[in-house]
Amino acid sequence: MGLKNGLDSNKYKKALDFSYNFYQNKYRKGQKFPYFTYLSSVSNLIIENNGSTDEAIAGLFHDILEDENGIKKQSVIKNKFGVRVLNIVKQCSNAPVYFTNKDDWLKNKREFLDNMQKKSQSSLLVCICDKLHSLNCIISDYNKIGKKLWKNYYISPENINWYYRSLCKNFKRFLKNHKNLKDKFQRNVNELEYFCKK
Repeated sequence: MGLKNGLDSNKYKKALDFSYNFYQNKYRKGQKFPYFTYLSSVSNLIIENNGSTDEAIAGLFHDILEDENGIKKQSVIKNKFGVRVLNIVKQCSNAPVYFTNKDDWLKNKREFLDNMQKKSQSSLLVCICDKLHSLNCIISDYNKIGKKLWKNYYISPENINWYYRSLCKNFKRFLKNHKNLKDKFQRNVNELEYFCKK
């Protein structure tokens, strides 16, 4: 598929560099892949599903405002990439939240779910690509290491399953079009639920 109007390669390259420089020393949970590779995968998924250049760029640092140092980058993002990119990033964030227990995590996720109906279609596209990739990583990690995976989380598999199932429901309600993404998300949620019950 790809972008309808083509990718602004110069603008996108600047965003890649910006994201890499910010995240180069950070790593994902689970199998500990570099965080930047996760963000580039999310962005690629947006491009493959006909997202705009601004949506693809927002995918490269959609959760930067959840980092204390990232909050300071808002003016830089606005000046370099535009207010539309910054607005998408803001809508994709619940920032900043530092979880100390399960209740903090649940409160944060409930707030995100409750606010999904207010998000723009651009933000919802970035969100579903982000959450779908995270879900893919969980399933992939489970297939590699089994139940040991859950030790990387301070919340239960049941809570993880609840969150992704709730996301799936909301994407179906609020995200227009993108049937293939929503169907893939549903299939992965079903697989996650199977793993959580094992």
